[in-house]
Amino acid sequence: MVRPGSPARLLLGAIFGIGAPVAAQDQPGSIRGVVMDKDFDAPLAGAQVSVVETGDKAETAPGGNYSISGLKPGKYTLVFAKEGYVRQLRADVVVNAGALTDANAALAGEFAEMEEFVVQETVKLSGNTEAGLLELRLESPALMDSISADLISKAGASDAAAALRLVSGATVQDGKSAVIRGLPDRYVSSQLNGVRLPTADEDKRAVELDQFPAVIIESVQVSKTFTPDQQGDASGGAVDVRLKGIPEEWVFQVRTQISYNTQVWNDDDYLSYKGGGLNFLGKDGAGRGIQKNRIGDNWRGAVGVDDGTSPIDYKWSMSGGGRQVLDDGTRIGGFASLFYERDSAHYDGAKDDQYWVDNPGDPMTPQYSQGSPGQGEFKTSLFDVTRSSQSVQWGTLATFGIESDEHAVNFTYLQTNTTEDTTTLAEDTRGKEFFFPGYDPNDPNTPGHEEPEAAPYLRTETLSYVERETETLQLRGRHQLPFESLGLSKPAEFDWTAALSAASSDQPDKRQFGTAWYAGRVVGPIVLPAQHRPFKPSANFNLGNLQRIWQQIDEDSQEYSMNLKLPFAQWAGDEGYLKIGTFFDEVERQFDQDTFSNFGDNSTYDGDYDDLWSRAFPNETNHPITESQFDVDYEGEQRIAAGYAMFDLPLVSTWKLVGGARLELTEIDVTIDPEEDAVWFPPGATAPVQLNPGDADVDFQQTDLLPSIGTEWEPLEKLTLRASYNQTIARQTFKELTPVLQQEFLGGPIFIGNPELEMSALRNYDLRADYVPNEGGLLSVSWFRKDIDDPIEYVQRLAGFNYTTAVNFPEGTLTGYEFEVRQRLGNLWEPLESFSAGANATLIDSQVTLSQQEQDALNLPNIQAPQEHRKMTGAPEYLLNLYLSYEILSTGTQASLFYIHQGDTLLTGAGQADGNFVPSVFAEDYGTLNLSVGQRLGEYFSLTFQAKNLTNPKIQQVYRSRYIGADVTRSSFRTGIEFSLSLSAEVRF
Repeated sequence: MVRPGSPARLLLGAIFGIGAPVAAQDQPGSIRGVVMDKDFDAPLAGAQVSVVETGDKAETAPGGNYSISGLKPGKYTLVFAKEGYVRQLRADVVVNAGALTDANAALAGEFAEMEEFVVQETVKLSGNTEAGLLELRLESPALMDSISADLISKAGASDAAAALRLVSGATVQDGKSAVIRGLPDRYVSSQLNGVRLPTADEDKRAVELDQFPAVIIESVQVSKTFTPDQQGDASGGAVDVRLKGIPEEWVFQVRTQISYNTQVWNDDDYLSYKGGGLNFLGKDGAGRGIQKNRIGDNWRGAVGVDDGTSPIDYKWSMSGGGRQVLDDGTRIGGFASLFYERDSAHYDGAKDDQYWVDNPGDPMTPQYSQGSPGQGEFKTSLFDVTRSSQSVQWGTLATFGIESDEHAVNFTYLQTNTTEDTTTLAEDTRGKEFFFPGYDPNDPNTPGHEEPEAAPYLRTETLSYVERETETLQLRGRHQLPFESLGLSKPAEFDWTAALSAASSDQPDKRQFGTAWYAGRVVGPIVLPAQHRPFKPSANFNLGNLQRIWQQIDEDSQEYSMNLKLPFAQWAGDEGYLKIGTFFDEVERQFDQDTFSNFGDNSTYDGDYDDLWSRAFPNETNHPITESQFDVDYEGEQRIAAGYAMFDLPLVSTWKLVGGARLELTEIDVTIDPEEDAVWFPPGATAPVQLNPGDADVDFQQTDLLPSIGTEWEPLEKLTLRASYNQTIARQTFKELTPVLQQEFLGGPIFIGNPELEMSALRNYDLRADYVPNEGGLLSVSWFRKDIDDPIEYVQRLAGFNYTTAVNFPEGTLTGYEFEVRQRLGNLWEPLESFSAGANATLIDSQVTLSQQEQDALNLPNIQAPQEHRKMTGAPEYLLNLYLSYEILSTGTQASLFYIHQGDTLLTGAGQADGNFVPSVFAEDYGTLNLSVGQRLGEYFSLTFQAKNLTNPKIQQVYRSRYIGADVTRSSFRTGIEFSLSLSAEVRF
């Protein structure tokens, strides 16, 4: 039964309501207007007006007026042109059924200094439309794919990370970092308006794309091949999130949305903690300061989870701006946007299991630590996980610009604030059941009661509160320079950018609490009650079972770039150019961590397993908290300086070469500031050693010459063939170089850096064919190959506990194919005029050669899992995107379906732990389906219903190896289905 007001009823009503106004669309409409001479403010006769989508044309009369009739209702692009005038394009001209639409234009004359009459094409398609981005794709010297704000809206993408998944060959890692053609963030240059931003992500040097909401994005552009004017680490590609700029006309927009997730709404298991939750702005870090006056005493505050109330998810945004043309033709304008969002997530019943092969040929068994089954005392790691989180994101975007025909200066300011409060409960009760089948904690006669120290029940509770902030101030200019003495075919173009940016992550008072539970039993005449005891995972051996951690990461950057483009006409008069430029980027990072714990606390708590010790712990008086002397702080600096030269040379009108080289200097410095008892793990060490100042400092410097050569050939008017070869690099991150023990939650995986890590070098090969059969259509096929020297991969090491570190493997190779098709179905069959469809698929095959150390470890007698090669981590086997869109412009009705599927992806390679074989871990393939239905309501309003993740797949990781037979689950969870309803208003002046 469908309840009134239920999401299902809203969905059905929205879908079946689409067809109601269809009959009204059949009556054709018309476009009329006047074309003026901009310089003399007079009507311009003989100008040609063309409709790009239909090919209809009209010529202006002596009074400058024109008219084009018989157009089906829809959205069109007009081109205004006349010899000797700057060509002008006007996009998104809407024709309604039986209505007349006005579209005027003013064309400026273009003259050269030596009285030579020339025609300059300055057609600029809107960056927020698919037509404009398709034109950009075909004109770009690099292989480029893009998605527009229009498509982002139809797909229901909430931020830049979700939008990127719509691009052919692109996906995201951890919900925020770009992966292009199977190459993760270190091989991808992520930018905002062409500027590298700092990041406070402790794991990566990649921009966190989830912090840029869709409401401020004009487009996401992905360049998949390197050209010398790009940064040298654009190996997989360069992702550029282009922010909304100054609109052509004055506009004001407001949007509100309410949503809920099926796993959050009214879920009785939603977790929080006393003192948890978020205020309106998500700024509570100051209230979570270090309790300095209580060091050596009990501390206040919850240490574990509690029942919570699921929050309401909503968002709103407002924006406005426009431009004004002054009497002298100078244009000034601005745009500002304010956005706010509250979101939440929850899952329970998730798995986080660790297995290994105890003896070669045996089936997988749970990993054990702190003893062994043979000793009768050990602990397992088969956790059932419940996690609840809530977040607040808000920020502002402001843009101001002034421009003339020859000069433009633009200022952009963006600030985003994101706060997340996450509560994690992980419980291991299945370890006891595995080793003692039939165990019942309430029945002392069942197996396992006589072995209380063997696989006791475990519980870890983690309370994490993080405030992230990113701020960037960008100033850029574009100028035409009349270098007549150089004999240029057009004025030289000079552009520059200066940017100051900052990112911070403040994680105050992260709390981790661990307990082991032992069932009550009878020993002779003594009755031992059920009891909780402190539990400390092996990696946390120096600390107590309660840890309270303050971590602060601050990263500042400054970037400057200049480019000079010198156009020329070659021997046949075809246009080419020379381009030179410089680039400088400096990043400074400060990492500070202060840990406090109940060292030496061996107290216990009597109670059943469901009687959580964490709830009584804050009220007990025997848990003094003192400061750790094991923390390691560090300062990191990265400087990149580069210069380049490149050319675009037409050999004939249909064939050109694009090439050049980039000289790039990389300097990375890390200075360690250890506390008194800090230890570190030198490469190859099997145990920690004392860390003294200077022991693990890093001073890395490398200079690379990165050549690039490409060719473009148009054998047919609608067919473009491209080929390219280039060399690029991939850099280490501060985390990967720094021997700091990092752990997301108590009992979670450990990462320790490697100060001897080197950069990777890549050789890239690309082929692409683009065929545009008609307006709105595209057929594309690409092949790519990347040969990698010293690829950076993660491996497992042992130092009293298992941890992950980064090493250089000898070599690696990644190859793949991309296929893409887009089509307005009306071009194939007129009754389908309102439909558009598209699909893209990427097939990826990767391989790395293991280091001799890894090969030897896997070939040991107690492992017997020989392996010389494996797949690259983070490279999915395939990516698939499908979409179907339905739109009636005359009624403002649209509906879209988007399906995204990601293939199996290697996360960690095979290794050994405690002398046992640990197989590779793969993320299994999964697909998501999103639906968006929108309807314009009158002149100003529109209503949109969205359903995201309708398939709600199980996100699962598995152990996989030919030595273990069938896959074994490593972890699994679901994210739930999200329904939302939004209302927006737009007023144009």
